[in-house]
Amino acid sequence: MHERAPSFRTPPEQISTQQLARYVQGWLVDGQANHLSPKTMEARRMVTDKLLWFLRQEEREHCGRVEIREFLAYLNTGHLQPDGRWRTGRPNDHLPVKARTTQLYFANLRVFFRWLVEEEALAVSPFDTLKQPINHQDQIQPYTEEQIQALLEAARQGRSPKRDEALIMFMLDSGCRAGEVCGLQIKDVDLAGRFCRVTGKGNRQRTVYIGSTTGRAMWQCIKLSDGEPFTPVFRAEHNRFAGHALTVNGLRQVVHRLGRKAGIESARCSPHTFRHTFAISFLRNGGNVFTLKELLGHSTLAICNKYVRLAQADMENQHRQFSPVDRLKRRR
Repeated sequence: MHERAPSFRTPPEQISTQQLARYVQGWLVDGQANHLSPKTMEARRMVTDKLLWFLRQEEREHCGRVEIREFLAYLNTGHLQPDGRWRTGRPNDHLPVKARTTQLYFANLRVFFRWLVEEEALAVSPFDTLKQPINHQDQIQPYTEEQIQALLEAARQGRSPKRDEALIMFMLDSGCRAGEVCGLQIKDVDLAGRFCRVTGKGNRQRTVYIGSTTGRAMWQCIKLSDGEPFTPVFRAEHNRFAGHALTVNGLRQVVHRLGRKAGIESARCSPHTFRHTFAISFLRNGGNVFTLKELLGHSTLAICNKYVRLAQADMENQHRQFSPVDRLKRRR
């Protein structure tokens, strides 16, 4: 009597939408078990929610290479639909997405489908043969000294003068990301030593430094709080979230409002422009790219090298404008 040989299931090249929804929950639990940051977990939930929404709207019973390609195409064209991309009634549903957003979806879904292969839910990942979207880098113009002064003046005349003045100075002096600014708590600030500890991408902590003027402005902001260690440094003051930490969206609104009041049109008024301005100013004043990498919290030099190129172009333009010999000729 012959024994039956054991059978091994060959993973398929596509997965049912119903199964996919179950595996999404497993992937999120896996992320929590690996102590991924709240921001990373939020991105994972968002992209998988939208993928499942698309598959159900299109009545797709399975998901594979074809469905992923169609989803990425819809991400870029869905704003042309009469009801908008996600049919939520929000204005953003009718706006095209930025290349960076498409890359965010692509990167997270690529990780997810590779995890599905590891879990033997799929034989191959559809992303193995898909090209990553191209992100043409934004050439963000840094703030000029005159624009910074105008922003500070707008802050001093606004409804939250001490907070907004400290915000502008801290962002300009530290080069922090928006999330790092919003997450700063009193326990993270050493005004005597003029440094702060911030938590960046991947829950990585680093030290950033501030000048004495920024330190004084931050003290004026902090002394208005209860002084408890976990109290946010930068808080909402005039809505139902008063007393709570500014959200990233709230910070963007503050900067946009101050930029409008300051009459700034040639530079994009966003928290990232302060980070950009910090990097360019640091290099322009003689700082080296390796130190800049650590101060900005980058894991590689790739983005810092972009700042180097911009700073060099800026210095070239400055020299052409203020060349000592050329200026001497003009005075003759």
